[in-house]
Amino acid sequence: MSLQVRLRQELSRALKARDAEAVSALRSALGAIANAEAVPAPQRTGAEVMLGVGPSEVARRELTDVDIAGIVRAEIVERRQAAAGLAGLGQEAHVQRLVGEAKVLERTLLE
Repeated sequence: MSLQVRLRQELSRALKARDAEAVSALRSALGAIANAEAVPAPQRTGAEVMLGVGPSEVARRELTDVDIAGIVRAEIVERRQAAAGLAGLGQEAHVQRLVGEAKVLERTLLE
C-alpha cells in the first residue's frame, strides 16, 4: 500500500474519531503532496481560451513513495521548528499541538 493511500486512510480514521490534531496534520501533508503533484500550467493560445481548454486538462506529476516520504518529513521538520520557535514565547498550547501533529505524521510514516 502506498504512503499516500495510508495517509488518506489515517485521515478517514481521524475524522471518524474526531481527532482534530491528526486531521490537521494529515490534511496539511496531503495538501503539500497535492501541491507537489501539480505542474505549471502551459501557456494557452487565444483559441484555447475561447474553447475553454484549461489547466484542469493538464496531467499531474506522478510522485514515488520516496518523494511522498520526503514531503511528509519536511512537514514534520516544519512543525518541530515552529514549535521550537514558539517554546519560549508562552505559547505552550500551540507548541503542544505542533508537536502532536509531528508525532501523528511520524507514526504514519513509520507504519
